[in-house]
Amino acid sequence: MSAATATAAAARRVRHYHLALIGAALLVLLLSLVRMVSGNADLTSSGTFAAALGLAVPIGLAGLGGLWAERAGVVNIGLEGMMVLGTWFAGWAGYQWGAAAALIAGLLGGALGGLVHAVATVSFGVDHIISGVAINLLGPGITRFLSEVLYAEGTHAADAGGGITASPTLAWQAPQVSLPLLSSGPDWLGDLERTHWFLLSDVAGILRGLTWNINVLVILAVALIPVSYYVLWHTAFGLRLRSCGENPWAAESLGVNVYRTKYVATVISGAFAGLGGVFLVFVTTKYVEGQTSGRGFIGLAAMIFGNWRPGGLAAGAALFGYADGLQLRSSQAVTGLFLFGALLLLAYAIIQVRRRLTAPVAGGSVCGYTVVAVAALGAVVLFWLWLTVDALPGEFVFITPHVLTLLVLSVASQRLRMPKADGVRYRRGEQH
Repeated sequence: MSAATATAAAARRVRHYHLALIGAALLVLLLSLVRMVSGNADLTSSGTFAAALGLAVPIGLAGLGGLWAERAGVVNIGLEGMMVLGTWFAGWAGYQWGAAAALIAGLLGGALGGLVHAVATVSFGVDHIISGVAINLLGPGITRFLSEVLYAEGTHAADAGGGITASPTLAWQAPQVSLPLLSSGPDWLGDLERTHWFLLSDVAGILRGLTWNINVLVILAVALIPVSYYVLWHTAFGLRLRSCGENPWAAESLGVNVYRTKYVATVISGAFAGLGGVFLVFVTTKYVEGQTSGRGFIGLAAMIFGNWRPGGLAAGAALFGYADGLQLRSSQAVTGLFLFGALLLLAYAIIQVRRRLTAPVAGGSVCGYTVVAVAALGAVVLFWLWLTVDALPGEFVFITPHVLTLLVLSVASQRLRMPKADGVRYRRGEQH
């Protein structure tokens, strides 16, 4: 790479970074405006953002697992099953030997699911989707069988509070820390939040939710995002791994052991999903059947939303965590998302129209204006719902994160660029 090319690439990265900061600031401003108009203080409260942070962590860890596998060319929709394995092994080891054992066992449980997926897809050439579905079915089945064997009535585990659908309670809870400066001394962020001033109180609520009494595991999980970015994009190992997802035959010609790299990436993928399960166990202090609640699938959606990039993945996990935290805090505040969504769709439609007027494109203009029309219609529908609906039924509030997943993927699908060899069956020496 020439010096000019490297300089241009660095300039693009800085520009994207600045655009991301500006976009985040505009979103906070818009959310503050919606909070003022709707009167729903929970939209920007510290409690909502604290809950969102905790709920985003298992989603982000599952998505991070999917990122590692798919950057190596292995489609991993078995994240949910691997996360289930992580929860069970963490609960089983945690009540017997403590937190460190729970962490190691959960990682190994998820990694075991990743190893099975690697054997099926890399060694035997099984379709990646079929293998992932099989793991999602095997995970809950295996954990139920193990629970019946080890947590049966009359055993020590049952006497300690375990059962077929839950493990005994762990005797350890992760410590909580607060960020210095922002959380030291009097609660000035809380005082500012309670004033309900435009923008200032909203920023204070967001900062307080993200800096006060944060679980240590949350900090470790968040730190894995930049660590993964550095490893995958700034090390020789990461370059080899990503080359296997783009063109494994070219990587093979340069001496990369494609089979081994895919195995390593898929096992790491399962370990990350298992770590997401460990986090759920530490939060609830026990394994409970069904506690993943589809977070593995939402993590996969967050990874796709993030365009197979760690930064985009973090944004997707934060979005889904926020929607989940909001519906837990207040069912009425969820209606404020209608107005928020209407304004976002309206802004999107205006930007697209302006782009086409300033730089008209000969081909595909009809399709482009169709997208604009659909976005404008969606904005009108959401605004009408905000005006007419006082409170959503509980059933709809509960599925809000999943509905948001579908909507976000529908919009994000227009700009996605997956690894070229993602899901492609690889055999050494074959011409492609």
